[in-house]
Amino acid sequence: MSIALKIACLVLGALVLVIGAAFVVSAGRTAKAESDYPPEGHFVNVNGTRVHAVVQGEGPDVVLIHGSSGSTRDFTFRLAPALADRYRVITFDRPGLGYTDPLPGGGSIAEQAALLQAAAAELGAERPIVLGQSYGGAVALAWAVTLPDRLSAVVPVSSPTQPWDGPLPWLYKVNSSWWAPFTAIPLISAFTPESYIASQLRAVFAPQDMTEGFDEYIGAELVIRRDSLRANALQRASLLDEITEIKPRYDEIAVPIELVHGDADGTVPFEIHAEPFALQVPEANVTRLPGIGHLPQHVAADDVIAAVDRAAARAGLR
Repeated sequence: MSIALKIACLVLGALVLVIGAAFVVSAGRTAKAESDYPPEGHFVNVNGTRVHAVVQGEGPDVVLIHGSSGSTRDFTFRLAPALADRYRVITFDRPGLGYTDPLPGGGSIAEQAALLQAAAAELGAERPIVLGQSYGGAVALAWAVTLPDRLSAVVPVSSPTQPWDGPLPWLYKVNSSWWAPFTAIPLISAFTPESYIASQLRAVFAPQDMTEGFDEYIGAELVIRRDSLRANALQRASLLDEITEIKPRYDEIAVPIELVHGDADGTVPFEIHAEPFALQVPEANVTRLPGIGHLPQHVAADDVIAAVDRAAARAGLR
């Protein structure tokens, strides 16, 4: 055996050992995360797919759909309890995130909308107001486009609505590749430092400071579970094509639209998404939040609640 071949074998063996260790460490981190942050609600079975839902309050039905790297805790921290004094609020985990089962290939925004609509119907919400934040806003718009008679109004918050320029961020590109589940994903799941997770959590609030107590409540460690990393990446990798596909159909939306977007949003820029949407769909009411970043549900909750109230009034629910 040549020296080069021996070195290659040693390197390969070391890599196998490291990845094997990563699977073990990842499993331990997953078990701890799920112990520290268990399901908040209960499960609805939709054709064999378990959907995690948290139901609070009484009144007209409002469905809340979180964004990328999120869970029900994005809303149960503040917005859902604030709405529950006059609405029945149903907060869902999207497929592959939180405690909802993944869909094959991650699930398109239309497939996710169909799953969550069916789960809402199982809970007795036949035509809810549907609020989605960030990626969840795209799912809410897909619901309005593809299931127009299964909702009363749509409230996209910090939502992508238009095609955009720019490459897919490298982490999503890596984690959506065919080889990632056997290499990159277990390594990331096992060895991502908690300090890095905390810094990313703070960054998404910019330019506002993170809401006090959110970091302890949110359970960000749930996002680095292997299945969640994979689902998150697959969904994000296909989002641009899916937005491009549904954009021409926005004028088919026949229910009230109350769009809320901060003009300091560095994740989903207002001028790229909310402004063109307002021109394309003149009957939509677009609320611009001056100086607000990507998370109005935390830093401008009153404005989001007011949008839900307007949607309910326009839909004849209040």
